Amino acid sequence: MSERERDYAEKRDFIRMRVDADVSLIHAGQEISGVCVDLSSSGMQVQAPRQFQVGDHLTVRIDSEHTALKGLEADTEVVWTKTNGEDQHLGLKILNMR
Repeated sequence: MSERERDYAEKRDFIRMRVDADVSLIHAGQEISGVCVDLSSSGMQVQAPRQFQVGDHLTVRIDSEHTALKGLEADTEVVWTKTNGEDQHLGLKILNMR
């Protein structure tokens, strides 16, 4: 690992957990299906079938498969994007959990 990579890894404040869960992204009244790739206490990476812009606000909903567990719903802001063909990976900062 290079010194630059190590410095970046040490700066990460929150451990990310791989999730690979189906999500609903709600933007401007439209609901779009996506996949949550990973999740931390302050943000998440999501793969979406359409393009968003840095600064867009999205509501993210992850439904629970277990009746005893409540799903996750969060207000988020897009902080980075990476386009891969027609799909886009989004870095989302969690603003508020419901």
